[in-house]
Amino acid sequence: MRKIFGILILISTFTGTAQENGEHKLGSWYMYFGTNKVSEKFSIHTEAQFRYYEQAKNFNQLLLRTGLNYHINPNASTTLGYGYIVTDGSFEEFPNETHLYEHRIFERFFLKNKVGQFNFEHRYTLEQRFLDFGDRKDTQHRARYRLQLTLPLTNTFFLNFYDEVFINLQGETFGQNRLYAALGVNVTENMSLQLGYLKNHFSPAHYDRLQIGITYNPDLRGMLKKK
Repeated sequence: MRKIFGILILISTFTGTAQENGEHKLGSWYMYFGTNKVSEKFSIHTEAQFRYYEQAKNFNQLLLRTGLNYHINPNASTTLGYGYIVTDGSFEEFPNETHLYEHRIFERFFLKNKVGQFNFEHRYTLEQRFLDFGDRKDTQHRARYRLQLTLPLTNTFFLNFYDEVFINLQGETFGQNRLYAALGVNVTENMSLQLGYLKNHFSPAHYDRLQIGITYNPDLRGMLKKK
């Protein structure tokens, strides 16, 4: 009986720990991405993400990003950008001053290639992260690599997959890994929607997230010329 009682205590302790960080919940990410063409070689990146521990509730993170893209050629481009991120690291619905505020500068390099019907994209990212924990501040650096594969099914529907690894440039090397799969719909020539699933793996925890994303890439050159 003592052994059984001890096992039950361990199980309840583990369950309580998992519930505290929300690992057992199916969360959701709602995302917008835009590439706004302003000239032959330059465009402006815009992005907003709202992330939740549960379905559209229990706030986890707000991410706002913008940047200037330089298009070297149709298959290569670079980005210099800035991000503002607010993160609630606790699973509590209404925590008391647990937010982390982050200002982030990032540099990216994109390479694209095609093999048969498969479209590949390689994204390399460096990030300089300026973190405000409230009682202290810190500066961290990390590198990211994402391999993305897109497969057109018809002119309207497509499949999208990617895997992205995060490498810390200080402290523990491994940061996280994101594995993603989605069904996409081309709504217009410059707008698409994706409904997908993300497996977000950290060293101590794994999170499952449903994602709804909209991508809108308007060509603003005609509008700018009129002005």
